Amino acid sequence: MDKPKHHIFVCASFRAQGAPQGMCHKKESLNLIPYLESELADRGMSDVAVSATACLNLCEKGPVLVVYPENFWYGEIDSEDKVDEILDALEEGQACEDHIIN
Repeated sequence: MDKPKHHIFVCASFRAQGAPQGMCHKKESLNLIPYLESELADRGMSDVAVSATACLNLCEKGPVLVVYPENFWYGEIDSEDKVDEILDALEEGQACEDHIIN
């Protein structure tokens, strides 16, 4: 894969000691990764990478996704429907305002 045009980071709540402790992990944020990867493939969006991250320190907003290089931060992404809305907006080169963290 060439250098991705976009990178989606999914908070996995990992802390310095290595154990998942935050809210995103408890709200099953890691279950979003397979769906994201599948949906990106279905949409032909091969220029988007997906990675799990350490704790993003926005536990009250979790699960949290971040899209780079746009620097769009999304909160309470707890369903496939919300992921779809974010990907729809990304395809259009825009932020998904309904889920953006201000």
